[in-house]
Amino acid sequence: MSEFSRAEVCAAAIADAFKDDGEIFASPMGMLPMLGVRLAKLTSNPDLVISDGESLFLGGVPPLFAKADVVEGWIPFRRVFDVVAYGKRHVMMGATQVDKHGNQNISAIGDFAQPTRQLLGSRGAPGNTVNNRTSYWVPRHSTKVFVEQVDIVSGVGPARAKAAGPGASKYNDIHRIVSNLGVFDVLGDGDTVRLLSLHPGVSVDEVVAATGFALDIPADVPVTREPTESELMIIRNVLDPKNLRDREVPPVEVSK
Repeated sequence: MSEFSRAEVCAAAIADAFKDDGEIFASPMGMLPMLGVRLAKLTSNPDLVISDGESLFLGGVPPLFAKADVVEGWIPFRRVFDVVAYGKRHVMMGATQVDKHGNQNISAIGDFAQPTRQLLGSRGAPGNTVNNRTSYWVPRHSTKVFVEQVDIVSGVGPARAKAAGPGASKYNDIHRIVSNLGVFDVLGDGDTVRLLSLHPGVSVDEVVAATGFALDIPADVPVTREPTESELMIIRNVLDPKNLRDREVPPVEVSK
C-alpha cells in the first residue's frame, strides 16, 4: 500500500498541466508550481526548458532552491519580455482571486478607486494571459479566492479576452487551475470554470461549498490521478528532500 500526501497529488497534477507542452519555457511562480514543473521535466516532458527563477536556463534539474548544477544559458530579466512576446512559454501564477470566467486578481482587494488591501499589483499578469499559455495554482481553495467576480482584473480570462478583440484573444489560453481540492479549466458553458477532477478524498460537495460561484460540473467527475511510485521517489528524494511541500499544502494522507 502506498501513501501520498495532498501536496504530492497537487505536484503530480501540476506536472500533468505541462506534460504536453513540448519544448517550451516553463515559468512556475511559487514553490509547488516549481516542484510540479521540475517533476514534469524529469518524467512526462523532458523537453521543457526551465530556469532558476532568476537569470539562468538550467540543463540539470536541481532540488528546490538549490544552486544550479548545470547551466544551459542566460535569461536576464529584460530578456523575459522577449520570451513573453514570442509566446513559447507556459506560466503558472498564483491567484488571490479567480472568478467564474477565469479572470485572476493579484492587484488589490476592494473597489478599484479605494482598495482595502494592496497586493502585488498586476505585474506581468496581463501580458502573460494575452501572449502565453497560463495556469494558476491556489493552495487554499475557498470562497474568498474563488469569487463570482474579481475585484480587479490582473489576468484576463477567455470571455473578457474575446470581448476585447483578436489582439487579446488570439493567444489567450487559460489552461489549468490547480487547487488543493481539484483541477479545473475554463471550458465550461460560456467560458466558465469547469471541474475536471477531484483530488483523492475530496467530494464534489466540498468543492462546491468552497467556491463562491456556480461551477460547471460534469455528470461524472474523475478522481485526480495518484502520483506513481517513481514520481513519489523523485519528489521525496530528488526534488524536495526537505519536504517543503507540506508547508504549502497541509498534509492529508490518502491511502492507495
